[in-house]
Amino acid sequence: MLVPTERPVSTPNALTTTVPKEYVHRAALAEVFLTDWTTTSPDTFTITAQWPRCHGFYASAHGLYDPMLLSETVRQASILLSHAGYGVPFGQQVSWSRFQYTVNPDAMRIELTPAELRLEVTCAVRYRRELPAAFTMHFQILRGASLLGEATTVSNCHPTAVYKRLRGGRDVGRVFAEAPQPTPPLPGADCGRDRLQDVVLSPCEQPRRWQLRVDTMHPVLFDHPVDHIPGMLLLEAARQAAHAAPPSGGERWPVSMEVAFHRYVELNTPCWITADPVTSQLDGHDKELRIQAIQGDGTAFTARIAVAHVSGGTERAA
Repeated sequence: MLVPTERPVSTPNALTTTVPKEYVHRAALAEVFLTDWTTTSPDTFTITAQWPRCHGFYASAHGLYDPMLLSETVRQASILLSHAGYGVPFGQQVSWSRFQYTVNPDAMRIELTPAELRLEVTCAVRYRRELPAAFTMHFQILRGASLLGEATTVSNCHPTAVYKRLRGGRDVGRVFAEAPQPTPPLPGADCGRDRLQDVVLSPCEQPRRWQLRVDTMHPVLFDHPVDHIPGMLLLEAARQAAHAAPPSGGERWPVSMEVAFHRYVELNTPCWITADPVTSQLDGHDKELRIQAIQGDGTAFTARIAVAHVSGGTERAA
């Protein structure tokens, strides 16, 4: 029998892990950014999250984290609370109808260690037959003592049978498998992307207009099979369109975004992204644009996005 000669290492009071991936509708553990959650009072919650210093898709620029990483973190938090906080059964569809964020660029700087975040969340819930039917959630996102940003989500919950009826009985596996091949990408430099596989816009002859590029093999945007275009793909398209819109030159960093999802965007029908300037200017922002996703005879998605030019780790106000 061997007798250990060293004292055992003491176990910390709390070990850090991620929340179960099922709570945030992710297949890959590596894409889960939430680490814990707790109820602080009725309809009020605290969620913790960690951002890696480098991510394959949510790429850093000029020493700043990608605001789309904030959007994905809020998306995960809203779904986590619907299931873990309010008992929405797994299998029900939780869909955004509105989303809004504003972010403080100074608090988005990448430091020597991963960013540790705290999300303070307040919820308003509408019930139907004692089950949650809709949520409005307001988020304050803090990094240490600094307010990193704020966000609001409005989402609806659809039982499986209702969702199938809304979607016309589409089979997820078949729809996903039959999605068309991706169209040619816009040059990465035109839309602020280093890798062509991350470009979600295709060129179009009309100015300020692009075709949505859908690559169902993308490991982050399509983490698992779905029967429609994911909301995060539309947010990324809005960000890239804001960058690609004239005048060209400089990195355009999305300081705020206000989004409405009007209807599902289908995988098998071309979708067109447009970007038009908004005449009014916001203090400290270089440009504000209105982005639309148009499919068939209607507008499926609209976004109002304010961008700042960033260079060398700083933002430049107009």
